[in-house]
Amino acid sequence: MASRFALRLRPHLLRSAAAASAALARPSAPSISAAGSPPPILAPISDLHALPRVFPPSSAAAPRLLSTARRGPTRPKQVDIGARARQLQARRLWTYALTFSCIAGFIVIVLNQFQDQLVFYVTPTDAMEKYSANPTKNKFRLGGLVLEGSVAQPASSPVMEFVITDLITDMLVRYQGSLPDLFREGHSVVVEGFVKPFTDDVRKEVSSKSVSGKARSAECYFAATEVLAKHDEKYMPQEVAAAIEKNKKMIEAGETTVAGAKAS
Repeated sequence: MASRFALRLRPHLLRSAAAASAALARPSAPSISAAGSPPPILAPISDLHALPRVFPPSSAAAPRLLSTARRGPTRPKQVDIGARARQLQARRLWTYALTFSCIAGFIVIVLNQFQDQLVFYVTPTDAMEKYSANPTKNKFRLGGLVLEGSVAQPASSPVMEFVITDLITDMLVRYQGSLPDLFREGHSVVVEGFVKPFTDDVRKEVSSKSVSGKARSAECYFAATEVLAKHDEKYMPQEVAAAIEKNKKMIEAGETTVAGAKAS
């Protein structure tokens, strides 16, 4: 390393030696001799072992010498491929989980809204049972037969009244509007609306018609928003027709049993 530095400094030493010789040739040039001072600059350049003493590392020439030295190539920083792959996999899993959670939440909200808007075809008996079990679920499509002689319109109210029956339970229906042309007493009908409890104001408006007084004195009535009528007068939802047929058979079986008991 010292020989390399000497080779690099040789031109500088030659110029410094020439300048020093010119300075010594002048008569007014002061002589420099101090105790403990570094050896003179005119030291023989062949003495390579004296170079470290002439230019110690602490002098200002050391940084310039070190700056001219060649620097080795820096090694690139190694990348941990396994850690990078695990990081990407974890990020991908979190993305999938977040996407699935959003989709699941959206489906749940849609199903709840759809369930709230569902309207089932029920008979008066089913409507009363469902309303008693959960009064918040009070929207139905009520199907049955219009009880003969039950249609009325109170003088103090613009609401039409009639009674729907499934041969077991009678329910008063109140509807504000004109009834369809195919609406007939004794025929099937489907009405859509809500089961509501009777209030004092509603009871004052209800007609005092004697037909199905039980329906008019019940705790609930059906507030219809739409009366459905088909061109076929025998139109009735399948589930409602099956329920009415079942109730009819039960009534006939009960009458047969009573008649047999009386005959014996």
